[in-house]
Amino acid sequence: MAFRGWKPLLLLGRENTFAKAWRNRRGGPSLRWKRCCHWSAGKSLDPEVRAFLEENTEVTSSGHLTPEIRLRLLTPRCRFWREKPDLWPYGDPFWAIYWPGGQALSRYILDNPRVVKGRSVLDLGSGCGATAIAAVMSGASQVLANDIDPIAGMAMVLNCELNHLNPFPITIKNIINSDAGKWDLIVLGDMFYDEQLADGLHRWLRKCIRIQQTEVLIGDPGRHQFLSHSIHSQLHKVIEYSLPEYTRQENNGLTSSIVWSYQPSNSAANC
Repeated sequence: MAFRGWKPLLLLGRENTFAKAWRNRRGGPSLRWKRCCHWSAGKSLDPEVRAFLEENTEVTSSGHLTPEIRLRLLTPRCRFWREKPDLWPYGDPFWAIYWPGGQALSRYILDNPRVVKGRSVLDLGSGCGATAIAAVMSGASQVLANDIDPIAGMAMVLNCELNHLNPFPITIKNIINSDAGKWDLIVLGDMFYDEQLADGLHRWLRKCIRIQQTEVLIGDPGRHQFLSHSIHSQLHKVIEYSLPEYTRQENNGLTSSIVWSYQPSNSAANC
């Protein structure tokens, strides 16, 4: 299972720790794509942080749904798989796990490039950046990755390098409930793990659809908080993937992950 010492933090404590962070980081009006914080390869990364991440993560493409994408992740061969969580100096490394919802979204985009080709894509709660990377690989015209953790942003730059891509723009702020600009497609995976955060996402995504006619795709393996939320009644199941054994073990035995299309009714969208 993920991280002997970290498992309660990363798998069970995510609902409390990460959701609270998303709720508390208030974002002002979001910058447009060209004006967002842009991490450029190598030069903009703190050398000490880069060295730490390269030393304490493993480059892997196995055990996940997207072997085409190489990522720096925490694995059983990494030192911090066994170390005490408080020895990690840069905040909770949620980005260092390739969560099953993100895996499903990334697999779907790679298999169906028409979904993103020539379109602008916002990857919300991007984490390791895999879904944003999949969008670039599949021909998206613009990609913005968003996460509230600056270390996640640095990890995304490293992961772009691994996949021979120029880093896409990355914004490090909570853009939920703010003006995120006009996007053809918003993708988000594994974000429905807290009721209050889920409520905020529901309202914000509904507004994006109503005002900007944005398409929304959600990746989730069927966690209770997601299936029991009112948003679930307004989702259309696009595709379901069987998870590799390694990912099942990392995620308490979850066996599959689903891509959903969010299609609120007119009456719900006008609420």
